[in-house]
Amino acid sequence: MSNCSSINKFVLLAFTDTRELQLLHFWLFLGIYLAALLGNGLIITTVACDHRLHTPMYFFLLNLSLLDLGSISTTLPKAMANSLWDTRAISYLGCAAQVFFFVFLIGGEYCLLTVMAYDRYVAICKPLHYGTLLGSRACVHMAAAVWGCGVLYAVLHTANTFFIPCCKGNALDQFFCEIPQILKLSCSQSYLREAGLIVVSVSLAFGCFVFIVLSYVQIFRAVLRIPSEQGRHKAFSTCLPHLAVVSLFVSTAAFANLKPPSVSSPSLDLVVSFLYSVVPPAVNPLIYSMRNQELKDALWKLVQGTLFHQQ
Repeated sequence: MSNCSSINKFVLLAFTDTRELQLLHFWLFLGIYLAALLGNGLIITTVACDHRLHTPMYFFLLNLSLLDLGSISTTLPKAMANSLWDTRAISYLGCAAQVFFFVFLIGGEYCLLTVMAYDRYVAICKPLHYGTLLGSRACVHMAAAVWGCGVLYAVLHTANTFFIPCCKGNALDQFFCEIPQILKLSCSQSYLREAGLIVVSVSLAFGCFVFIVLSYVQIFRAVLRIPSEQGRHKAFSTCLPHLAVVSLFVSTAAFANLKPPSVSSPSLDLVVSFLYSVVPPAVNPLIYSMRNQELKDALWKLVQGTLFHQQ
């Protein structure tokens, strides 16, 4: 019995075995990937170039777009290559890299969403202390903590996952290397250490979720006390995009990991994992740009400036 590092390659689950559908999936994945690149790239460029957006909220939004770009680039290009070239194999190092970067980026994104909830809480519930509690140095420290926690989280999970004994082949029932699918290859009782780490991680994630919920309870109580309708609308417009992103992220991830085994099947697992790993990074820029007039104005100014410069 040897650990998973003795496996040269893993075999991923294909979306379909029909060649025409494989090519259709490739073009669909390519469209989603390009949309994610365009949307997140525009937000990153706009926030970086427009000095009016150099505020804590947009600084954290820039970090969110970076994490979204990284997470979708970890899984989707390999899925596109497999669909285009009709292959299912991924090397051991490629699988380990996928696990590390995906866990790092998803874990970092969840931590960042928690920080963004705190940012909205301070902005609305304690506006007079906003500059003190969320100064430039504090924001940099928070962002560094988010990225650092993501790295630590990924190192622990990747090391534990790939050093468990594997004795059930190398076929994964997923379109990318996902920790629960790799654990299914482990021998009996050998995955308890990683399972324990997962329990701790779920507990911490639940703590972050409770913090986000409590923050928004206080936010909505404060907003409803604002006398003017225009003030309430402005406050809601800065909170609802973040709340929508949190809801999309948590609901898809929770359904993927907490659904009962009785409703589980390779096809359903494939679709659900696609929803939580691919859809949020592609949709988040649209969510933030739809209700944020300040961001839309900056985006339009950037596009106009680019077109005018070309002419």
